[in-house]
Amino acid sequence: MKVLCSCALVAVVFASLVAQDNSGSTESKIVAMEKAWNQAYKFRDKKALGEILHDSMVLVNDDGSLQSKSVFLASVDAARPSDEQQAEPESISVRVFGDVAIATGVFREKGVENGKAYVRRNRFVDTWVNRNGAWVCVAASATPMLH
Repeated sequence: MKVLCSCALVAVVFASLVAQDNSGSTESKIVAMEKAWNQAYKFRDKKALGEILHDSMVLVNDDGSLQSKSVFLASVDAARPSDEQQAEPESISVRVFGDVAIATGVFREKGVENGKAYVRRNRFVDTWVNRNGAWVCVAASATPMLH
């Protein structure tokens, strides 16, 4: 029930972002989309993730490997349960260049791996494109921060 309610919350947040008029700043919309992505991933909401990520999206993982949207969405099924992993942005900055926006920042990931709790911080760069009035992520990269 908790996951169902959480998925419904992600859907409501995403729908409100799509429905926003032009009075909201692009920067605020991108920050909200970044947060919606984190929540959708946490609750394994593949439908919301599918709408946030462009079909030709490329993800550069922290180990240097590449993932397509379809491979990333397939990995969501294999992800740990939502109560074992949390990813939260510590900072997000957005620069807009017409129909392209670059989001940079730091996110903190907490979880349990092999029975041990961990906290990791990653610096990220995400590229968003306005496609027919909707912002979608076309490229994402994360780099571990050692300290």
